Amino acid sequence: MDLGLTEDQLALRATIRSALSRGHRDIDLGLSIPDTHGGQGGGLAEVAIALGELRLTPNPLLSSTLAAQAILATGNPEAQARLLPRIAGGEPATLAWTDHKGHWAAPACAYDGTLTGTAHYVLDGDLTLVLAQTDTGPALFLPRTCSRVDANALDPTRPLGTIHCAGTPADHLGPVDLDRLRDQACVLLAYEQAEIAAEALARTVGYAKSRVQFGRPIGSFQAIKHRLADLHLTVETARSAAASALHALANPTELPRYAALAKVHCSEALSTVAGEMIQLHGGIAITWEHDAHLFFKRAHGSAHLFGTPAQHLDRLAGLLEFTSSRSAATR
Repeated sequence: MDLGLTEDQLALRATIRSALSRGHRDIDLGLSIPDTHGGQGGGLAEVAIALGELRLTPNPLLSSTLAAQAILATGNPEAQARLLPRIAGGEPATLAWTDHKGHWAAPACAYDGTLTGTAHYVLDGDLTLVLAQTDTGPALFLPRTCSRVDANALDPTRPLGTIHCAGTPADHLGPVDLDRLRDQACVLLAYEQAEIAAEALARTVGYAKSRVQFGRPIGSFQAIKHRLADLHLTVETARSAAASALHALANPTELPRYAALAKVHCSEALSTVAGEMIQLHGGIAITWEHDAHLFFKRAHGSAHLFGTPAQHLDRLAGLLEFTSSRSAATR
C-alpha cells in the first residue's frame, strides 16, 4: 500500500529494503538535513519511509532526526553550521526532553543561567541536546558536560536513558516551537508503528498458513480467518492515518489534529496486532527465541513515547472542541 508516495520515495524505500536484506543497518542520518550542511536535503517523509523499513532494527535515525529538526527550528545559523554536519556525518544525536511521568507537552529541565532538572526516556545518542524552559518559552541548549544513565528499558531494540542537569553550563541555541516538534515526532513514530504492525501481521499470516493442526493449516479455520481479517483492517487504517499525518506536515493548521489522531490509532493498532501475534502463534510466541516478544515490547514502549494514546486522545478532543474529562496538564 503506497498511499501517495512519489516515484523518488518508492525508489528510496526499495533501496533501503534491499540494503537491509543484505544485512546493512546503517541508514543515512542526514536524510532530512539540508545539503548545505552535508545532508541529503530530503524531508520528514523520507525519514518516515526509512523508519518504516527499519521496523525493529536498532538505529538512531529517529532520535537524530528530531535533534536535527530542533536545531533547524532555532533558526540559529551558527548552531546549524556547527552541529548539523556532525549529525549528517553519522554522529548519533538525541534530545533530552520530558519528565518521569512522560508529559511531553513541556520540558523537564529549566534554564536560568545554567541547566537544572532531570529528563527521562531519552533516546540513544552521543550528541545530547536539551530542551529546557526559559522565561520566554522552550528553547534548545547544548550542555557543555552531560552524563547519561541508561534505563532498564522494556524494549531492548530502543535504548532509553536519563539525563540529569544540576547547574550545568550550556550554550543557548535558540527558541523551539515545542508543540510542532512533538507533532513531527508523533508523525514519524506513527508511520513506524503502522509498518511494524504490518510486519507483525505478515509474519502471523505466514505462520497460520504453515502451522498444521487437526490435519489442516490453522489459517483455514473460519475463526482464525476472521481474526486475521480484522487485523488486516486494523493495519490498513493505521497506515492510512500515518500517511494522512505525513501529508499534514505541510499544513501547520491541520498538523496537530492529524498527528494526535495518528499517534492514538497507530499506537493502539500496533498493540492490538502484537497481542494477537502472540495469541495466534501459541506457545512458541512466549519463548525468547521467537521475535513476537520484541514486537510486543516495541508496541508498549512506542505507545508511551511522545505521549500516551490517552493523552493524545484528550488533546485531540480539545483540538476538535469536544468535552474532555482530563486536565490540560496531561495534554
